[in-house]
Amino acid sequence: MKRSTVGHMHCSIARSLDIVGEWWTPLILRDIFRGMRRFEELQTSLGIGRSVLSDRLSTLVDAGMLEKRQYRDHPARYEYRLTDMGRDFYQVLLALKQWGDTWLAEEEGPPVTLIHATCGHEVTPVLTCSHCGEPIAAQTIRSPNAPN
Repeated sequence: MKRSTVGHMHCSIARSLDIVGEWWTPLILRDIFRGMRRFEELQTSLGIGRSVLSDRLSTLVDAGMLEKRQYRDHPARYEYRLTDMGRDFYQVLLALKQWGDTWLAEEEGPPVTLIHATCGHEVTPVLTCSHCGEPIAAQTIRSPNAPN
C-alpha cells in the first residue's frame, strides 16, 4: 500500500519526510554511509524485501540523494553513491542516533560508538548556532514567521 504524501505542505520537515520518512529509508542511508553500495549488500544487511529496497532506492535516486552507477554490463549491475544532498543527510542520522543513544539504549549502552578521526575521541553530536557557537535547544529558538 502506497502511503499518502505530505510534500505539498509549506513545511521543510514535511517535504523532507516525503523522501526519507518511510522507516527503511534512514537505515538504507545508514548502510550506504557505512560503505555498502550494492543492492545485494544492502538487502543482506537489512533483511529487506527486494521490491521494497528497489522502491526505496528509486525514491532516493529520483529525489537526488543517490546516484545510480553501473559497474557491470552483463548482466547490468549498479551501485548507489551519495550525492551532496545525500551526504548532507549524515547530520540527520547523527542526531537520530544521539537521541536513540540517550533515550533508548539498553543497559550495556549504545550499540555503536563513533570516533572523530581528527582527534581520536568518541563523538557526542551537539547542535550549535552557526553564528555564536552556543548549543541549541527548543527553548532557545524562535521563528519570526511561525504562527502563534
